[in-house]
Amino acid sequence: MAVAIAVTRERRDGETRCAVTPETVKKLVAMGATVTVEAGTGAGSSIPDDDYAAAGATVAKDTKAVLSGADILLKVRGPTAQETSALKPGAIVVALLDAYRDKETVTALAGANATAFAMEFVPRISRAQVMDALSSQANLAGYRAVIEAAYAYGKGFPMMMTAAGTVAPAKVFIMGVGVAGLQAIATARRLGAVVTATDVRPATKEQVESLGAKFLAVEDEEFKNAQTAGGYAKPMSPEYQAKQAALTGEHIKKQDIVITTALIPGRAAPVLVSAAQVATMKPGSVLIDLAVEAGGNVEGARAGEVVTTANGVQIVGHTNLPGRIASDASSLYAKNLVAFVGLMIKDGALALDMEDEILKASAVTHGGAVVHEGVRG
Repeated sequence: MAVAIAVTRERRDGETRCAVTPETVKKLVAMGATVTVEAGTGAGSSIPDDDYAAAGATVAKDTKAVLSGADILLKVRGPTAQETSALKPGAIVVALLDAYRDKETVTALAGANATAFAMEFVPRISRAQVMDALSSQANLAGYRAVIEAAYAYGKGFPMMMTAAGTVAPAKVFIMGVGVAGLQAIATARRLGAVVTATDVRPATKEQVESLGAKFLAVEDEEFKNAQTAGGYAKPMSPEYQAKQAALTGEHIKKQDIVITTALIPGRAAPVLVSAAQVATMKPGSVLIDLAVEAGGNVEGARAGEVVTTANGVQIVGHTNLPGRIASDASSLYAKNLVAFVGLMIKDGALALDMEDEILKASAVTHGGAVVHEGVRG
């Protein structure tokens, strides 16, 4: 019997992405699966229902009917309580669960005896690169952050020589040089800005400079050992943070645009820019906080809002930046999911190997319990 894959439309506020595209429907069908898509699933990504049907999916309006027979449910965000309650026992759910923070959804999935995998927990190993949803979405978030900054900033990005005089290039400072930060650097450079960047991981210095930006950091012994084996930034000591804050504080005063991207898995986002530092910036300057949903890197940032300070600086707290470029974000995420689902289907049948290193690392609930140590604790 073919593996039944269901995809429901996203019901979380502001979520415009979707978990499958017509291209990935074809790939899932080629694996031997059947795909049922809820009507309206692709609306936020400009994908009509007819395109899904033409690719081989069944399009249904009844949400419960879509879910009741599903072996695998694919989502962008975690399922709602109503969706979870409609799943059959033992169903598999794959989504960006935000498992550290959304404990309610995780608990509900365990209670429903669902096997849930969090795409944010896909390990950063070679064979999992094509499944790395965090990177695919962060790449687009970094690009979109610069576009949002250009929109909010009241001046041009590149130097312009005109008969009436010269327009100076924008000064852009990127704080946090992961996937999002690197794409922000590249995009700001393409637009003609003078770009500087900082990160606590020493390996990023060469990456920053290769993109034509200048690297800024206190390069002491702690800095040289500030990266985990998995490629993430380690929390830094208060002493280092103070030295780095002094250096960046002086730099921030001179910047037109600051984009912050720093996240630490399982913890609140570190505050990189204090209210006192924001107060030193020039009127018309812009801060884009990509970590606002995790508490924010900029003091005073508010999720979903644009705050204008007393000194005329805008702090932009847009959530879900990949969702502001939904068509491409959905396309990349859907391909991540196809690769992940490929681990669970063999010869057209469901073959779930919980000892596979990728599935094991990504599993959050299984057998009626929360099995991910970091989430369970």
